[in-house]
Amino acid sequence: MLRLVVRRLLQLIPTLLGLSVLLFIWLNRLPGGPASAILGERATEAEVARINRALGLDQPVYVQYGRFLKRIFELDLGTSVQTGQPVWDEFAVRFPATVELSLMAMAIAIAVGIPLGYLAAKRRGGWLDVAAVSGSLVGICIPVFFLALILKGIFAVNLGIFPSYGRLTTGIDATSVTGFAVLDGILTGEFDASWDAIMHLVLPAVTLASIPLAVIVRMTRASVLEVLGEDYVRTAESKGLQKRVVRARHVLRNAMLPVITAVGLLTGSLLSGAVLTESVFSFNGIGNFIRTAIDARDYPVLVGFIMFIAMMYVLINLLVDLAYSLIDPRVRVH
Repeated sequence: MLRLVVRRLLQLIPTLLGLSVLLFIWLNRLPGGPASAILGERATEAEVARINRALGLDQPVYVQYGRFLKRIFELDLGTSVQTGQPVWDEFAVRFPATVELSLMAMAIAIAVGIPLGYLAAKRRGGWLDVAAVSGSLVGICIPVFFLALILKGIFAVNLGIFPSYGRLTTGIDATSVTGFAVLDGILTGEFDASWDAIMHLVLPAVTLASIPLAVIVRMTRASVLEVLGEDYVRTAESKGLQKRVVRARHVLRNAMLPVITAVGLLTGSLLSGAVLTESVFSFNGIGNFIRTAIDARDYPVLVGFIMFIAMMYVLINLLVDLAYSLIDPRVRVH
């Protein structure tokens, strides 16, 4: 297992280096250069020259890239143009909100998607199968922001069941320990704050779960149908094994391999910041912060965000590989 982890980490180093090269080229190809992009279209030549000297952009290209790479390895992502604070500090404040939202959305997608996909495959051609396939098509096709507005209008504005914005209700006395509102409420014994945070998560999490849920349903259904047709499943059934044993040991375990890959990729996309969802619900996470960074042309934040998300994808892919090795021992052998 340790050899697998070390090998995967070593294989991912070239990926991060390649991404750093692409980011560096992108920064240097901005219209008017990074200085003009930061200062705006009305910047004077003197102001542009001052920023270029401050950023080291008047140095040779290889020197600039060396400094850029050094800052990345030191986790120095620069300073936000919007707030004047280090980009890493801004991410540290907002990332727990996005993690909470993404994990709850993925929990909903997995808890509903895998059983629904399995039942649809077992009842192929029945009403449940038709409903699951049709629902997954709708989930993939409907725009996230449109679904967010519908859910917000019905369940927050009209019915008043769930809050319509934010992470906590104004006036709630909540102590911040880890930055995760639900966990903080549990750790400090402020269960009312924890419950309030969960209520604020429901609508954006359901919205965010729509596409992953649809993908997981279709992936699970297709994978289970493929496994059900394998010889070893028919052999196990012909030997008189109980159906629950066949389902657990032979069908589900083998059908989950492609589903795990999909879950890993979907989790990475959710953690990259649900820009539209967080914007609709005024959720103070990374997605909402990135939207304002795009509007303000805050390039240090955007560059830091891309590298940060690349590292998250690296870690998630590593976890997917480990999950593979646990489900299928043949992966460890190869």
